[in-house]
Amino acid sequence: WLTHTYPNDPSLHVSHETIYRSLFIQARGALKKELLEHLRRTRGMRRSRSYTQKTAIHGQIADAVSISERPASVEDRAVPGHWEGDLVFGSGNSQIATLVERQTRYVMLVKLEGKDSQSVVDALIKNARKLPQELYKSLTWDRGTEMHGHKRFTMATDIQVYFCDPQSPWQRGSNENTNGLLRQYLPKGIDISGYSQLQLNAIARQLNERPRKTLGFHTPAEMFSECVASTG
Repeated sequence: WLTHTYPNDPSLHVSHETIYRSLFIQARGALKKELLEHLRRTRGMRRSRSYTQKTAIHGQIADAVSISERPASVEDRAVPGHWEGDLVFGSGNSQIATLVERQTRYVMLVKLEGKDSQSVVDALIKNARKLPQELYKSLTWDRGTEMHGHKRFTMATDIQVYFCDPQSPWQRGSNENTNGLLRQYLPKGIDISGYSQLQLNAIARQLNERPRKTLGFHTPAEMFSECVASTG
């Protein structure tokens, strides 16, 4: 962002990692409350990747297709239409599904009636039918039991589901990053069940209108709109 905003002033071209490292060193590893309010993830301490891995024991998924079988064109983000998905939980046994398109980082949030497989798959099928097939070709998920019905999802949508290796959230890196940003709008401990689909759409729109460094400071909304236009 700094290089984009101040292209002619190299003294201001400081990476986000340099800024974070300086702040954390000054604060001896933990940020003060007044600084936390300005962070997108509002996390006071830096955590290692091993710490952030999910530790819950996932059930076995029958006929799961491993992420290792995902085509190279998906892996290198060469073409749009390949999504990563997960559940984000709130208090009171509430949850929503989050979906991120790998090439454009475009976000969709899906209201769920429950975390059981039938409820999740029904909601994902309904959501998938809103997009042209060219822009929804595959979905990568972790091995949570909510996707036991993945074959029904594929039968209804013709969208292939790939499953990450156990305890490997970085294999859905775009989705994991987005879930962290989402906590600015839906903090941990909040009851998500009270949010309507329209309210979730409004939150997704705010995320999609944020310029991203990885997109050359374009927004996911801009990039995804170009993909939609190219489908005719």
